[in-house]
Amino acid sequence: MDTRKEEDIFCRGISPFPNTESHMRVHDKLDLCRRGLLKAAGLAAVLGVVPLTARPTMAADSRKMKIGVIGSGRVGSALGGVWAKAGNDVMFSSRHLENDTRLAAEVGANARAGTPQQAAAFGQVLLFAVPYSAFPELIGSLGNSIKGKVVINASNPFPERDGEIANEARAKGAGLFDAQMLSGALVVRAFNAVGAARMASAHEDPGKIGMPIAGDDKKAIEVASRLVREAGFEPVVVGGLDMGKYLMPGTPLAGEHTPDEIRSIAATLKP
Repeated sequence: MDTRKEEDIFCRGISPFPNTESHMRVHDKLDLCRRGLLKAAGLAAVLGVVPLTARPTMAADSRKMKIGVIGSGRVGSALGGVWAKAGNDVMFSSRHLENDTRLAAEVGANARAGTPQQAAAFGQVLLFAVPYSAFPELIGSLGNSIKGKVVINASNPFPERDGEIANEARAKGAGLFDAQMLSGALVVRAFNAVGAARMASAHEDPGKIGMPIAGDDKKAIEVASRLVREAGFEPVVVGGLDMGKYLMPGTPLAGEHTPDEIRSIAATLKP
C-alpha cells in the first residue's frame, strides 16, 4: 500500500488489515497519530490563542492618545485631568512651567508638563485654551508643529480682554477665523460655552449634557467626538466651521443643554 494512503487511513481510524497482528500495528499507529494530532492542536493553540489574547491590549493601546494642552488654566486643567484619568498621555503647558509641573503631579499617572512648544510637538491632538490676544505670538512660536494635527479650540474672543483680534474673530465668525489663524491644522471648535467646573465633573454622570462641536474635517470631528465623550458629554455636530460663530458665550447654544435641545436650537440657526 502507498505509504501516504496508509497514513491517511490510520489517521481516519480505518484498519486495512483484517488479522490480529495487523490490528495491533494499526492500534500502535493510531496512538502515534493521536499524539501527533494533540501536538498539532497544542501548536494551533499557541499560534492562535496567544495573538487573540494580545489583541485586546493592542486595541486598548491604539485608543490611547497623546494630547498637548496649551493653556492650563481652569478649562485646560479640567479637560486635561479628565483625559489623563481616561488613559491618555497629557502634557500641560502654559507660560508658567512651574504651575504646569505642579498640576501634572496632582493629576498623577499619564500627566506631564512642558512648554507650549513641547506640548505642540508632543500631542497627536492639541487643545487650545488661551486668550485670543495670546494667539499671534503663540502661533508664531509653534512653527509647523500644528500642521496636519487635530486642534480643538476652546478659546473665545472677548473684545474687552483681547482687543482688536477678538473684533476680527467675531466679525468673520470664530470658526472661520480659527481656521485662518491656525492654518494647516484640522480645527474643531468645542468646549466653548460650558463652565470649567462642569468640564471637570461631567464624566461622573456621562451623556446627560450635550456638547456642540463644529468642524470641516471628518477625521477631526471623529477624534474630537471621542474626547468629548471621554469628558462625559454627548457630542452634537452642529455643522462646519461656519457654524463656529455660535459656539461661544452669549449665543443660543451657550450653557448646558441636552443633546436633543442642542439639535433643536442648531436647526434654527444659519451659517
